[in-house]
Amino acid sequence: MKRHGILNSQISKVLADLGHTDTIVIADCGLPIPAGVARIDLALELGTPSFVDVVRIVADDMAVEQVTLATEIKAANPVALEAVTKLGVPQDYVSHEAFKELTKQAKVIIRTGEATPYANVILHAGVIF
Repeated sequence: MKRHGILNSQISKVLADLGHTDTIVIADCGLPIPAGVARIDLALELGTPSFVDVVRIVADDMAVEQVTLATEIKAANPVALEAVTKLGVPQDYVSHEAFKELTKQAKVIIRTGEATPYANVILHAGVIF
């Protein structure tokens, strides 16, 4: 059994398989998941696990080069925005509709139990060297 890092075997494998510029999405429980994109469903009940916790834990185990967010998060969800800002990586903003289109290219969408608006982020893989 692992002592540190992500214990969820599906997430751990996805992160190990990522290449530079590959993307994963961490999503609230309402974001539509496109057909053909892998889903890791962590949602247990509304709010659990939270978007903030999942972003923090995944980003701690992943080389994140950049994030993409829906512009709407700025006005609608300052708590989620603050959690992503704490990652200290460049942020790109697109409309929520454009965001949903970008999710079609993700390696996986990790669905949280988050039930607040626009609590969704695309993490772009960086490199560790």
